[in-house]
Amino acid sequence: MVRSTDPDLLVGPETADDAGVYRIGEALALVETTDIITPLVDDPFTFGRIAAANALSDVYAMGGRPVTAMNLVFFPACALPVKVLAEILAGGQEAIREAGACLVGGHTVEDDELKYGLAVTGLIHPDRIVRNSTAVPGDRLILTKPLGTGIVSTAIKADMVTPETMAEATGWMTLLNADAAGIMAECGASACTDVTGFGLIGHATEMALGAGVTMRLLLDRLPVMTGVAGLIDDGLVPAGCYRNRDHYSPWVSARGASADALLPLFDPQTSGGLLISFPPASAERFLALAAERGCYAVAVGEVLERREHPVEIA
Repeated sequence: MVRSTDPDLLVGPETADDAGVYRIGEALALVETTDIITPLVDDPFTFGRIAAANALSDVYAMGGRPVTAMNLVFFPACALPVKVLAEILAGGQEAIREAGACLVGGHTVEDDELKYGLAVTGLIHPDRIVRNSTAVPGDRLILTKPLGTGIVSTAIKADMVTPETMAEATGWMTLLNADAAGIMAECGASACTDVTGFGLIGHATEMALGAGVTMRLLLDRLPVMTGVAGLIDDGLVPAGCYRNRDHYSPWVSARGASADALLPLFDPQTSGGLLISFPPASAERFLALAAERGCYAVAVGEVLERREHPVEIA
């Protein structure tokens, strides 16, 4: 990778952060990101909202505020009616509007496989950027959504999921991370990332490697969506979960934990929650404000001085 020498590039690709940040003034910087996904649910409107929430999340993870978005669509025009596309875009527009951002355009490509997402631009003060590589030993770790969307999505495709589990997963995937990000900004986080395709362990590993620390996750504290354990028993685990496990297992110490118990931690999430690292007092304040405002948040671990493995499961 060739590193940019532009002094206004404040966050580039070096630490696999959630978005790039480029300074355009002494007190203002752009947060730039894009994300595209394939359908996870049958309803086009819901899929559009999930895809948009997923893309917007990267701006929230950096501590930024989304301001503009552009649609990115790959659509099989010969296989699907145009009304499906209209519903997808309507779902995306609903999420964009809820985020307080403005849809300014986009691009559509005819393709054999349906895909949809956004390119999003946000704003942030250069001194208030929250990176994924700046956790500090002694910090507490907080997660703002439960795990399991990849496993549930696999079950949805196989038509082997209960309506209740599907509704729970859909509710989390369509939920913006705006409230959690707003409280994070009030409380002063050390570091943050959103939990998406690499799973909780993958993104925790990125945070740990970037900061030169060890992330200690408490298995009995990690929240998992209802019904996920049963779906694992039924073999409804996405291939991406196993790929994440194969790739990240060498970075993880998980003595005594069963393979099945760890699968939700490797599960690729779509529109997952924020994994935030706080100084202890700030973590307590975040949890109190989250409870007061109805924002889901669970304390799931702590940051340690670097040990043998970047991630420990206790």
